[in-house]
Amino acid sequence: MNQEKSLLNRLERILPLVEKPGRYVGGEYNSVVKNWGEVSTKIALVFPDIYDIGLSNLGLQILYENINQREDCLAERAYSPWQDMEELLRKNEIPLYSLETKSPLKDFDIIGFTLPYETLYTNTLNLLNLSQIPIRSENRGKYFPLIVAGGHATYNPEPMAPFIDAFLIGEGEEILLEVINAYQVWKKDDLSKNELLLKISSIDGVYVPSLYDPQYNSDGTFLNMKIKNKNVPKKVTKRIMGKLPYAPTRFIVPSIGVVHNRIAVEIMRGCTRGCRFCHAGMINRPIRERTVQEIIQTIETGLENTGFEEVALLSLSSSDYTNVLELVEEISNKFAGKNLTISLPSLRIDSFSVELMEKLKGSRQGGFTLAPEAASERMRKIINKPISEEMLLSTAFEIFKRGWHTLKLYFMIGHPSETLEDVAEIAALCKKVLAVGVKAIGRRAKVHAGVSTFVPKPHTPFQWVACDQQESIRQKQNLLREELKGPGLKFNWTDPKETVMEAWLSRGDRRLAEVIETAWKNGAKFDAWQDFKNYDIWIQAFSEANLEPDFYVHRERSIDEIFPWDHIHPGVKKTYLKTEYLNSLSLRLRGDCREQCYACGITQTFNHLRKEDPGIVWKCPNLSPRRSKNELSIPN
Repeated sequence: MNQEKSLLNRLERILPLVEKPGRYVGGEYNSVVKNWGEVSTKIALVFPDIYDIGLSNLGLQILYENINQREDCLAERAYSPWQDMEELLRKNEIPLYSLETKSPLKDFDIIGFTLPYETLYTNTLNLLNLSQIPIRSENRGKYFPLIVAGGHATYNPEPMAPFIDAFLIGEGEEILLEVINAYQVWKKDDLSKNELLLKISSIDGVYVPSLYDPQYNSDGTFLNMKIKNKNVPKKVTKRIMGKLPYAPTRFIVPSIGVVHNRIAVEIMRGCTRGCRFCHAGMINRPIRERTVQEIIQTIETGLENTGFEEVALLSLSSSDYTNVLELVEEISNKFAGKNLTISLPSLRIDSFSVELMEKLKGSRQGGFTLAPEAASERMRKIINKPISEEMLLSTAFEIFKRGWHTLKLYFMIGHPSETLEDVAEIAALCKKVLAVGVKAIGRRAKVHAGVSTFVPKPHTPFQWVACDQQESIRQKQNLLREELKGPGLKFNWTDPKETVMEAWLSRGDRRLAEVIETAWKNGAKFDAWQDFKNYDIWIQAFSEANLEPDFYVHRERSIDEIFPWDHIHPGVKKTYLKTEYLNSLSLRLRGDCREQCYACGITQTFNHLRKEDPGIVWKCPNLSPRRSKNELSIPN
């Protein structure tokens, strides 16, 4: 108790000295504060970026609400402090603490990091260090918290393997609860930490890296993953839930301005479009949808619990939601006159998408966004994005005609086999879209082109290809910068160094951990922030580790190469990914897998995981176009 009072007293002295004290005080509406002494298992959920960004992370909100419904558990939150607060924490020797009870993170039983993208890795090490917890797993005994991590970036866990006790691969809503149960049994039996790690490694979707030993060929390529214990699986298969999990309704209402101040409802998980560059589209299979009634009820309850005025209906391809028209009409009728802003992102490029947005009142705020990704027909065949120029221009005309003044177009450069001619077609297409807009509404029409650079990601058909060279990226950006000038046109791009950094972090093996640790020790953090990027620190870290960045970034992989992430099974077979890669080389398009099954393997994976009830045979709902979710027979 005296220690707790001392911490609070020290916090009271430093909080008036920081830029935004509201990031560090907690007490938000809908936050949950339980009696620390009366709860047996304590979990800290950590998003390794600032409060302003991390608060609205939907995955963290789901886990927070889910865990706190258990009487035997509590979940509290922590985020990365900004540099002013970090300096004061270190100067005053205050360990990183949770917002709810101001308890040091090192006093929790389990710490769970959310890692949606790779540029959070150095922040993760920084937060462990701020918590006065050894950053390497091998230096943490049984009296330190169990450190787990989940999120899209963990589908290649190897670069962070020495720092994390266990990775939760796949849909963590179930896995984390099972890890908590196993932890409670282990703690009661008072066994060693190795016994705990071995115990949780038997849970489907849990990867414990210390139980595996990576082997390499003489040329530096990956050979295989050797298991250290016969009881651990050779491959860790992602956890797949039969239907979408509990939807949170008691969203935490921030006391300061944050990036997304809204109710977020995941209306559908998964995608059937098969874009070959898309990591999320591959690892989130299969399609699962919420019913219209469930979505409406979630929105109603969420509004009652928060008072928010914005609702985001989230999915990877919202137009593909089976009952999307019924949903939009129901929302328009149910919430008419309530001054709500409803956003429906990730729409297809067709007039149907425009009609959907037209039905959502107040949706014109912020412009209309479409993602052609490529402009030339050849490139669209390579990436499997079958959108005609005629369709895009027709859709653009409908958008402008219905009152939107700004159309945002998202493209990628750096795709495999891309030429300067392909890039020039991006500029030409943007000008055609602007001309359509001027025809519809005159000079008020604006086109904003956001052009990112492609990074070949693990578990996608493009995991075999090389990342574009920085010089080539700059040449393409210069071309676009020159062409996309003039009234009504705006061009945004990505720093080539940022692309290269993301490529080596996402495609690295376990040897890259030394690079990450060295870069962090030399000052790297907030790598997702433009003002904090320090490319030279990373290059120096590679040099100290005797590794070459080009080996991970610019090297094309042979078709039979074994990858450092092959022991992580995303549910989609590598043979399917290989076929899709070969299809890209021959410019072969594949259709929507709602219409035809291409044998990606997700059905077999799910049925294999349902071993506790072998009588259930699950069929992929991707093959059920225009059927209501209520009609699908999907096990819980």
